[in-house]
Amino acid sequence: MLELKEATSKFKLRASDFVAQTYATLEGEEQTKGVKSKYGRLAHDWKAEEKAERAVFDDGTMTYFWRGHTMTVLFTLIIGLIYVATVEPVETDSFYNTKRGLIAVIIVFVLVGVTVTPDGPFRRPHPAIWRFAFCCSIVYELALIFLLFQTSTDARLLLKHVDPQLGEPLAEKDYGGNCRIYDPDRPDDPFHNVWDKMDVFVPSHMFGWLMKTLILRDWWVCMVISVMFEILEYTLEHQLPNFSECWWDHWILDALVCNGLGILLGLMVLNYFSLKTYFWRGLWKIRTYRGKLSRIIGQFGPYSWIDFEWKPTSSLGRWMSMLGIIFMFLVTELNTFYLKFVLWVPPEHWLNAARLFFMLLWGAVALRETFQYLDDPECDEFGRQSWLVAAIVSSEFLIVVKFGWETVSKPLPRSVAIFWLLGVGLLILWTVWNFFLKVHPSEKRNSNWNHVGKADSQKSAREKPSALRSPGEARRTQSLRLRHHRNTKMNSHRNA
Repeated sequence: MLELKEATSKFKLRASDFVAQTYATLEGEEQTKGVKSKYGRLAHDWKAEEKAERAVFDDGTMTYFWRGHTMTVLFTLIIGLIYVATVEPVETDSFYNTKRGLIAVIIVFVLVGVTVTPDGPFRRPHPAIWRFAFCCSIVYELALIFLLFQTSTDARLLLKHVDPQLGEPLAEKDYGGNCRIYDPDRPDDPFHNVWDKMDVFVPSHMFGWLMKTLILRDWWVCMVISVMFEILEYTLEHQLPNFSECWWDHWILDALVCNGLGILLGLMVLNYFSLKTYFWRGLWKIRTYRGKLSRIIGQFGPYSWIDFEWKPTSSLGRWMSMLGIIFMFLVTELNTFYLKFVLWVPPEHWLNAARLFFMLLWGAVALRETFQYLDDPECDEFGRQSWLVAAIVSSEFLIVVKFGWETVSKPLPRSVAIFWLLGVGLLILWTVWNFFLKVHPSEKRNSNWNHVGKADSQKSAREKPSALRSPGEARRTQSLRLRHHRNTKMNSHRNA
């Protein structure tokens, strides 16, 4: 009878341990509890991600269209080159041959890159699309380096090969002017100042911030960047005329309406992706047409989802990294306006839209890689796309400095310079206080534990107040208590 009770107790103990470990794994707490990366405490369970323990199910959608097809691409490439070498008529125009040869080099480079480069962190809608974006970022960086070695005049003339209408000075435009929301001098249209701002850039601005929210996946970071960019526009309006806007254009139309609504919509999409269960089936394994249509639409969404918990104040390294991310983001935004100004590209030209589109693709991959680099203790290499984005932003800024030195070297107004000195000084003081002078709660607990006995320290390390416990920690604590109680009971039976 005693042996049966012991066997039953052991079985119940193992079952309770299994349930507790299962809950902890599903919540991503068992692996991340007490574990730190090189930049602070973990925000995501990377072990569970590697073991596919998140709620993602795939019954084999990696079909024919997901293979590399390297031999097919090689055969097609050789056939095309044979046609150019033996069948196509020979052109005697050296300029035409040079231009076409450069285009062919770019096409072949991108084609080879899409075929042989490894996949990035994103799979949808197809890994080849993200490999294509990565190869385009290399081409763009090489083009920027080439422009950097030219003069400003030659660089503007080179853009004529892209569009003959480029390379001409931009027409001056008054962006500030009359800032009255209601203009009584125009009784026929007193709100003409507001309606003049309602152009195609308003919905595109809102959509852009929706996408930026999906990239950053954090409300606070988005709001900081949004407000900081409006402050930068105030700061630099003496350099670029299109930064000179009315106060309500800065804070109501841009920051509140466009940026705010875009961020709000982005947060709604983030919440949907975060709560969704990812269950994938092959298209040909779905019987109904409605199910097939839903599967096709789902192909353009994420394959799985990771919530970005940046935790900027968790450590000095994480704090400095977040400052670097925000700085690079703001420089990227400024480059958009300065490049148009120094290279004479009109705001409505398709080159600006193409750059912004690819920047969104590159930025999405770069921030995903950067988050894993900061948070995953086993990730020791900076991501490929992150490296290239940093190089691209730096190269664009250097082009702006070289071609528009007379613009960027205009001194800041005295009031603006004092404002930035105070802001940077307060930021440095807060950083020193928070990470070097402030006593953190963990340090307080450690100092208190030094004054209690061994049994009390073990108990306090094992238990937390119920109000501070997460559900997973509460279940694990209950399991430990149950295990201790049963072990004590079994030992008493053995002694008897």
